[in-house]
Amino acid sequence: MRKKELFKRYALFVFSLYVCALGVAFTKVGSLGVSAISSIPNVLSLRFEALTIGNWTFLLNCVFILGQILILGKEFEWIQLLQLPMSFLFGWFTDISVWMVSFIPISGYIMRLAMVVIGVCILALGVTLGVIANVILNAGEGIVKAIAIKTKKEFGNIKVFFDVSCIATAVILSLILFNGQIQGVREGTLIAAFLNGNMVKVYSRFLKEPLNKALSK
Repeated sequence: MRKKELFKRYALFVFSLYVCALGVAFTKVGSLGVSAISSIPNVLSLRFEALTIGNWTFLLNCVFILGQILILGKEFEWIQLLQLPMSFLFGWFTDISVWMVSFIPISGYIMRLAMVVIGVCILALGVTLGVIANVILNAGEGIVKAIAIKTKKEFGNIKVFFDVSCIATAVILSLILFNGQIQGVREGTLIAAFLNGNMVKVYSRFLKEPLNKALSK
């Protein structure tokens, strides 16, 4: 791959991180739950307010990166350590986006629901752009791929199990930290789980070929 194309692909990946962060911000401000992988940082940020959702996201991604190294051992590709600075950047983007979106006036349940749907659509676009960039994985996908390699199972099946595990962990944490109450995991989390993958398929159908052509020129 030529240096110019590689640069453009990394630039697209960084942009995809911002788009993903903006999607997370919309769902966060909607207060009806966030995506599966963001549900754990969301719960922790509600309980331990000294750290933001972006801070907790970065720390969780560090755990995911360490998990990849432990699972894959010598099979771990060291270029994937770039996930670390990218995770920091994603956390920073998330906090900036939450601050920006917080100025949107929200009144009533319908508006909150709209924020979640808009957020999921934006998040799915970011995920699609990151996949098309095809340089490094984000930490969440990296740990899923590592488990899939070691277990010799389909990536998609492991992804579903991983997302369910994130939601379950967030619920358990919430019950522990909020005296038996569920905070940070609501119907928006279920909407995100259902809608995100389907939206990625739609975006990929229209964006994959033209973007790959533009990147390779």
